Amino acid sequence: MRNTSLLAFSGLVGAGLLLAIAGSPGAKAENDPVYEVQAGRVDQHTFNGYRRYGESCLRCHGPDGAGSSYAPNLTESLKHLSYDDVVNVITNGRQNVTKSQNNVMPAFGTTEDVILYMDDIYGYLKARSDDKLPRGRPKRIGDDS
Repeated sequence: MRNTSLLAFSGLVGAGLLLAIAGSPGAKAENDPVYEVQAGRVDQHTFNGYRRYGESCLRCHGPDGAGSSYAPNLTESLKHLSYDDVVNVITNGRQNVTKSQNNVMPAFGTTEDVILYMDDIYGYLKARSDDKLPRGRPKRIGDDS
């Protein structure tokens, strides 16, 4: 009985994560603002995206989305990818295996700290990609400390 409850709960969590991806917050039009930067300071969502990026993406993609020898520069990638493309790659992963390279992006579709904050992470990286946000820890709008 206990395993059945756990399985049912897992199914509900998985369905909830899929709804978080497909729901209205994730459905962005190309001209929707995804970040706010004022005098070098960011809104709470963009700041949260910075924090979430640091927890889940930095180890491969390097500080500030600038890339590493292991994974590409996301600030360049976001100049060419749509929001939907980015969500698809983060959710489902991607493999780019050729004779000269073996790049594998794991799927984060069931990682709550990524999927539930997809808009925040995307906003932070998009602000970096649009050259609206310099490298380093951003300060928040209204935070005078």
